[in-house]
Amino acid sequence: MKFIDEVKITIASGRGGPGCVSFRRESGMPRGGPDGGDGGKGGDVYIRTSRHINSLVDLRQNKRYAAQNGEMGFGRQKAGHDGEDLVMIVPEGTIIRNLEGEIIVDMTGIDEHLLLKGGRGGKGNEFFKTSVNQAPEHAQPGEEGEEIEVKLELKLIADVGIIGFPNAGKSTLISRISAAKPKIADYPFTTLTPNLGVVKAGDYSSFVVADIPGLVKGAHEGVGLGIQFLKHVERTRVFIHLVDASGMSGRDPLQDYEDINFELKMYDENNQDKEGFFPLSTRPQFVVLNKIDTLSTDQLQKLINSFKKVTGTAPLAISAVTGKNINELVIELGRQILKEEEE
Repeated sequence: MKFIDEVKITIASGRGGPGCVSFRRESGMPRGGPDGGDGGKGGDVYIRTSRHINSLVDLRQNKRYAAQNGEMGFGRQKAGHDGEDLVMIVPEGTIIRNLEGEIIVDMTGIDEHLLLKGGRGGKGNEFFKTSVNQAPEHAQPGEEGEEIEVKLELKLIADVGIIGFPNAGKSTLISRISAAKPKIADYPFTTLTPNLGVVKAGDYSSFVVADIPGLVKGAHEGVGLGIQFLKHVERTRVFIHLVDASGMSGRDPLQDYEDINFELKMYDENNQDKEGFFPLSTRPQFVVLNKIDTLSTDQLQKLINSFKKVTGTAPLAISAVTGKNINELVIELGRQILKEEEE
């Protein structure tokens, strides 16, 4: 399925049906009392989440979605049918904003939300009968429904986000620790959409990992895949900061680590005033050196010592290709997720 994470559409609830102007016409009563029925209520608009979809692509088919209008009333005091409600299905983690960027509803942890109410049906002329006016010839029109133009924004819900430069081995790692099967190749931006994988941690627990597409310097300004995917790590509790330790990319591993953290910090500064924003630079990080199968023991120890001087703790060294120390990483992640849940 094509991954679509932003959609701009117009949504409208149904208009109420008009009331009916009618008079009884029976044998011996050519113009009896008023018997016009009420109009039906317009349909409401509900937003409902589903775990079975992970994209907003289906909502790209139309620019406008509307609930059904209520029917007009009928004679003999018969009310019109209510309009059918519109239920829009979206992935968990969808945020609905107005065009000014204000959050209308965040569908994280919410199964269903009434977004728009349909208009009330108009009263038929039978309603207006009084002792003074026993033959009213007017009825109410139905109320108009509500209509808004909104922006739907999907942010992946995951416990762990894997961040790092292109070709750090993120896709290989998520394929190693979960059943996810992302595209893997040796060129930048292999991953063009985030991938989700479920990781088992023991017999009874599990957590969700998101493989976030590669970041580069200037990502907070939209360079590379930039802001398009930086926002997806906002939902994660913990980061695996994956660093290519091999040096085969021609980059310095420690500089890569510092550059990515700078991007997170700058992204926070640019978005700190945005409603519902979750800062990135203060999240717990597991610094993980990948591709250690390409290094000698002395080279690896020297690199670990360099990171320890900067971060204060020794990074975990793994090889996503060979599986070395992968189990240790999963165990540590499971402990951190449990700690975050308890807090």
